[in-house]
Amino acid sequence: MKKRLAVIIGGRSSEHEVSLVSGASVIEAIDTDKYDVKIIVISKEGEWLLVPDVETVKSGAWKESKVKAVISPDTKDKALLVFNEDGKVEKLTLDVVFPVLHGLYGEDGTIQGLFEMAGIPYVGCGVIASAVGMDKWYTKEVVHTTGIRQARFVPVYRNELSDMDKVVEKIEKAYPYPYFVKPSNAGSSKGVSKASDREGLKKALTLAAEHDRKILVEETIVGRELECAVLGGYDAKASGIGEILPAAEFYDFDAKYNNAESKTVISPTLPEGKTEEIRSAAVKIFKALDGYGLSRVDFFLEKDTNEVVFNEINTLPGFTAISMYPMLWNEQGIDKKALVEELISLALRRYEK
Repeated sequence: MKKRLAVIIGGRSSEHEVSLVSGASVIEAIDTDKYDVKIIVISKEGEWLLVPDVETVKSGAWKESKVKAVISPDTKDKALLVFNEDGKVEKLTLDVVFPVLHGLYGEDGTIQGLFEMAGIPYVGCGVIASAVGMDKWYTKEVVHTTGIRQARFVPVYRNELSDMDKVVEKIEKAYPYPYFVKPSNAGSSKGVSKASDREGLKKALTLAAEHDRKILVEETIVGRELECAVLGGYDAKASGIGEILPAAEFYDFDAKYNNAESKTVISPTLPEGKTEEIRSAAVKIFKALDGYGLSRVDFFLEKDTNEVVFNEINTLPGFTAISMYPMLWNEQGIDKKALVEELISLALRRYEK
């Protein structure tokens, strides 16, 4: 008998469109001989809609759906409640959920909390790892305990920007230009910019504040941008290494998704011992955050020193055609279908008594 699997995509975050592409890729990789797949698209306004198939997602026709469907928080139900057009409510018991939601309200522990309340197994990190991993500020606090080097930063709250000059002075006293300014909670480099002078810093702070109330102003690390995929439960393993060659000055949203000149390199040549150092650090950070299922951990290899510097962790990395996470595992002999199956299996195993 098939298990019923709900895939949830879209969402209210600034990464809504990326989630739709990732979600379609995941849906196409699911073994429909094993799973009865229900597709839920969350609109930018937060409306939950049941759609019939992946083509509806890819074409954008999902917006025309009139059927709402939500996860019941009732642990006894463990169900998807479908509000049909005839006014009747159908209760569909769920065996597992695969959230393919990037950013706020999907990757930050909020929807994971709903699944926990409902008692439904789900793919990916739990509430704590998702919440901390999404929040760059608190990620840094946790990673600090591991002893792994990371970029220094000055924390800034949005409400502090009412006295912009005071904030700028605090930052300039900490370390010299240039800085990378980031919202604490945002993905795909949304709201991230580089500031090389005071005027640029003010603009960067204002932009970051549009995305979150907490802002990080980091020292600039000059070096190669490297990524490592982690897969598994409490015996998690690391993939090989991928390198980002951004078309722009840094790998912002446009460089990732809109610029064909950006490139990724699988298994780049690195100085002796650095591949294993990065792989080990990725798993160590994943475990420090209480990760489960999957994450992509990003690093710099600093120019001149060749020191490994942690950048950030992504607890629900992309599954698009250009996403590093599935490419890294494909290089290890695990294609997308096998990867998706393993992630679903991990979700179910976590709930085994």
